[in-house]
Amino acid sequence: MHEASLMLSRAQFALTAIFHILWPILTISLSAFILLMEALWVRRGEIIYYHHVRYWSKLLILNFAVGVVSGIPMEFQFGTNWAPFSTFTGQFVGNILGFEGAMAFMLEAGFIGVMLWGWNKVPRGVHLFATAMVALGSTISAFWIMVTNSWMQTPAGIAVQDGKVVVTSYFDAIFNPGMGFGVGHMWLASLETGLCVVAGISAWHLFRQRHPEFFAKSFKMALMMLVVVAPLQVLIGDASGGEVFEHQPAKGAAIEGHWVTNAPGTAAPWSLLAWPDQKEQRNDWSIEVPGVLSVLATHDIHGKVTGMRDIPLADQPPALPLLYYAFRVMAGVGFALALLAVWTAFGLRKARGRLSALLAQRKLLLAWVLCIPLPYLAVECGWIVREVGRQPWTVYGLLRTSASASAVAPDAVMSSIAMFIVFYIVLLTTFFIFARKWQRNGPQFEEIPHA
Repeated sequence: MHEASLMLSRAQFALTAIFHILWPILTISLSAFILLMEALWVRRGEIIYYHHVRYWSKLLILNFAVGVVSGIPMEFQFGTNWAPFSTFTGQFVGNILGFEGAMAFMLEAGFIGVMLWGWNKVPRGVHLFATAMVALGSTISAFWIMVTNSWMQTPAGIAVQDGKVVVTSYFDAIFNPGMGFGVGHMWLASLETGLCVVAGISAWHLFRQRHPEFFAKSFKMALMMLVVVAPLQVLIGDASGGEVFEHQPAKGAAIEGHWVTNAPGTAAPWSLLAWPDQKEQRNDWSIEVPGVLSVLATHDIHGKVTGMRDIPLADQPPALPLLYYAFRVMAGVGFALALLAVWTAFGLRKARGRLSALLAQRKLLLAWVLCIPLPYLAVECGWIVREVGRQPWTVYGLLRTSASASAVAPDAVMSSIAMFIVFYIVLLTTFFIFARKWQRNGPQFEEIPHA
């Protein structure tokens, strides 16, 4: 019964996390994009920036509303399905999640009303400040959530006393070994997602030649930022991979299908594609590039990379093919978006600001429309790698997942999973209905700010 309850509780948390993560990443990036547009409006006084703020703010509030509602069930599961985990980690995890609620969510929720309904009621500087607080609140929220998750990946600054975590250094616990790369990689992923959404929606309107002057502005602004963010995300991802191999060798070996530790003075091969077989402790087949994995994992041609066979079977992550290919999808999307951003930048430079030349590049515009789902796919795959790769631990090396779950009846968990599925379908359908209406209406040029 406990095994069934454990697997169902894991499935329920995975369901809620996979759905919820879709919304905060766009809130973080879209609020930053809107802040930039509003700052340009206040600075330059050009009305087109004001119309962009009003237009994209409507998508932000839709996204924010679904994100808040979908995230609430995740918090409750710590008490209902994962009470032993909460008891064990409460002194740190409880405090950090409390910081997130008090410092970030309340800041964001408190100012979003001024941002959305304060037009022509507060001075422009005050409204810009409110927009900045919404953007700051969403970023702080991401920071504290990633601090919590990074601590679960690489725990530090604590001692275990009487079966519970006791914080010995909040500084060491917050700035744990995985925190920097975890926060940076997720924040850049959020920015990249939102910029791709802005670029994709703008490209769709340009493709259909609807309000081309308006959407050419947002398309170019998003691309200017993506040219920096997309390649930087690839570099941060590479650096975070080295941290994984150093602190979580089982996860590193799993995502690369690496079974045999390379001998001193030799280089570990990198499998471009393979099919890992955990039962046989080998790859059924593999296309390998000699010596490359040592460079990728350690930045040393003869760097030691621990193989899965040197890790006890009980400590190896499950679902190896899922981990292996989720990592490749995430990395592949990252490289593809970076290349597309650079290619588009050259295309825009070649157009030399001529709107007709931009509208003529229909294949390029269509490519951006089709790319809208890709960063979401990359984020979901990244979280699969991060969370499934940590198994069989909830707190790496300290608390196993099997010891973290509450003794909840399987029927009760099944019922709540079914309820969540129905609830999320309704939420998603509602979002798309309102988003479709928002798209059809387009920018409202009759909205004019007071002098």
